[in-house]
Amino acid sequence: MPEKSKMSATELGSLWMTYQKKTMILRILEYFIAKSDDQSAKELMTGLYEKLHPMVIEAKTLLEQDGAATPIGFTKEDVNLDAPQLFENGFDIMFCRVLKEISMGMYVLHMTLSYREDIVMYYKRLTDLTQTYYNLFTQYLLEKHILPCPNFTNMPKSVGFVTDTSYMKGTNLFGQKRSINIVEFGLMHHSIETNVTGMQLMRGYAQCANDEDVKKHFIKGQELSKEILKDTTEILLQNNIQPPATPGGTVTNSTMAPFSEKLMMYSTYLLCGFSIGGQGFSSAFTLRNDMILRSGLFAKSVYDFTMEGVKLMMSKGLLEEPPEMDL
Repeated sequence: MPEKSKMSATELGSLWMTYQKKTMILRILEYFIAKSDDQSAKELMTGLYEKLHPMVIEAKTLLEQDGAATPIGFTKEDVNLDAPQLFENGFDIMFCRVLKEISMGMYVLHMTLSYREDIVMYYKRLTDLTQTYYNLFTQYLLEKHILPCPNFTNMPKSVGFVTDTSYMKGTNLFGQKRSINIVEFGLMHHSIETNVTGMQLMRGYAQCANDEDVKKHFIKGQELSKEILKDTTEILLQNNIQPPATPGGTVTNSTMAPFSEKLMMYSTYLLCGFSIGGQGFSSAFTLRNDMILRSGLFAKSVYDFTMEGVKLMMSKGLLEEPPEMDL
């Protein structure tokens, strides 16, 4: 049997990031499982926890076998199971679903940065697990009428090609904007869905954060999500399209933090990275210039907010340092 090759720097970076994300998700699941008042939701999250925990141990083992120090990540110190319920009405599964969306995107990236077969297969198994639970969470939310299906449209009866670049202007000679197409609608629908969850998460985090600087950061994040939601909804209404009415869960009046400020800040950092990627994706596949400009402006706003959060984490000693390149 051939000797296993040494772990590359890109594989080390991928596993390091995976350990951070997965230990964070385990802590979030521990709290949500403890506070869930719905047996079906509890069973779903427990199933994910039981399958994910061994994968975290495997990442730790892979690192240790190559002589790498195990990251701290997120431990029992980062979750307070005695804290009252902070979110109600399905928010736990809504948030878990968004976390699975982020995971799917990250695993694609990590797999492309991995070359050693055991590490590639590790990410393949994580991807399979994530896709399975993303679907289970989606079906749960649909059955509970928490997550509405996207709008329907008339099926096309013919096909055609865009032959005039005025299609990108978004307006014709009379100043009327062309209707958004189905691809553009899909991107906007996804933006509304994720920002509703993000807005509620920031509201809950702000409500229970003890540090005033951290609290202000979460309030700013809530307002940013509101701004994106307002603007996206207005575009849909201008096109006579009913915006999706995604509830996004309910924040209780609890002011006791279920998570450490380190975990709350890091999960916000991850969501922002996901949002920046989404805005970039929208810019690439949207063909109306006014909407491309909006996506670019929102991407800049989210990026600025993310960098403020990174600096805040640094100033509070909440950001674990990735290993340096040492050639």
